[in-house]
Amino acid sequence: MNEDIRDKILEIFLSEKFSIDQFHKRLINYFADNPKLSKTAFPIIHSIKFRIKDINHLKEKLDRKDNSDNPITENNFFDRITDLAGIRILHLYPSHFEQIHNEIMSQTHAGEWFLFEPPIAYTWDPVLEKIFKGLEINTEIKESYYTSVHYILMPQKISKIKCEVQVRTLFEEIWGVIDHSMSYPKKSDSVSCIEQLKVLSSLSATGSRLLESILKSKNEYEFLSINIRETQSLL
Repeated sequence: MNEDIRDKILEIFLSEKFSIDQFHKRLINYFADNPKLSKTAFPIIHSIKFRIKDINHLKEKLDRKDNSDNPITENNFFDRITDLAGIRILHLYPSHFEQIHNEIMSQTHAGEWFLFEPPIAYTWDPVLEKIFKGLEINTEIKESYYTSVHYILMPQKISKIKCEVQVRTLFEEIWGVIDHSMSYPKKSDSVSCIEQLKVLSSLSATGSRLLESILKSKNEYEFLSINIRETQSLL
């Protein structure tokens, strides 16, 4: 990227950083304080990670994403780089995703937040793909087997201020952390490494499904135990 253009873009980013940070905090507080998600006996949300992109990482991303056929400019910067603010929501059980999704969509339907684009689920798993499509979420397969659901949220219907919200399971987060350490800032050229990361992604999906099965078994056992006690009390 041309250095003068990059410097102007960085200057624009810094001039809007306070507004970006305010919207970012507003979203974090919503997820952290929402009684339906984070204040129950066993919270739907396990943990939340967040960050504002720092200048050095932004410089690197501008250089990576810019190209002569589709250049990043001062006018399209905020639409091309939509993860200046980021939030990652982690949950244990795949079935809990729907409740998180519904809370996000309820805020957009109420006009509290706005979607820059429809949410997208990155998944290679046909079972999860069916679930996401049932929620009217577009799906896409990443060659790396990356898995996560992404939302780009804005404070107004037309706004340059955006925040990327990622929702994934803890097992998917483990894969993501390891993949990031192997692929950032430069993707590994090792065929063996790439294939093993795909295997790890499959194991992560298996782990998430096993957790779901454990939860289902627990709920079924508790339901059966309650019915037995109630039956015995009537005898």
